[in-house]
Amino acid sequence: MFKRVKDDIQMVFDQDPAARSSFEVVMTYSGLHAIWSYLIANWFFKKKMYFIARSISQISRFFTGVEIHPGATIGKRLFIDHGMGIVIGETCNIGNNVTIYQGVTLGGTGKERGKRHPDIGDNVLIAAGAKVLGNIEVGSNVNIGANSVVLKDVPDYSTVVGIPGRIVKQDGLKVGKNFNHTNLPDPIYEQLKELERHLEKTKNGEIVDDYVI
Repeated sequence: MFKRVKDDIQMVFDQDPAARSSFEVVMTYSGLHAIWSYLIANWFFKKKMYFIARSISQISRFFTGVEIHPGATIGKRLFIDHGMGIVIGETCNIGNNVTIYQGVTLGGTGKERGKRHPDIGDNVLIAAGAKVLGNIEVGSNVNIGANSVVLKDVPDYSTVVGIPGRIVKQDGLKVGKNFNHTNLPDPIYEQLKELERHLEKTKNGEIVDDYVI
């Protein structure tokens, strides 16, 4: 347990340049508090003490703004930045070295039973407001852009943006840790611009036979 706590604190320093000291991180980072509360709740959940587990989860939600179901499976070095509004469902599996920003939902798509939440691989970044829904698999070394809605499987080494989420980068190259989730291509905007260019050429009497929408 001590090593897990130490790794979680180090993950904050690795991902957040605003972190100044271990004392500050331990006392003021609500994401860490949510993760550590989850570890306690998960222990009770595995012992089939479901009411106690859910009670701990709800108390943590009240104080941190992060709701992690005690039945979820979370790997090492999860970093929750800011935290408010994050929801992680019961059958969700999260790998190692994952970063999640505020407003993210790892949830289901309806009233289905059984495995109904996503699996997240290692070294994944999920930017603010993104929704990853359903029994889908997000591979390792994946970046999900802000406010994206992901409803289908995502292969390794991919970047996903948009509603619904579209893969805009998948070239076999590892996505670096310096990923800037505020500067992503917008596939819908690019299609609209291409359509605008096509209409302009048509208006000018140019012959265009290579445009596909």
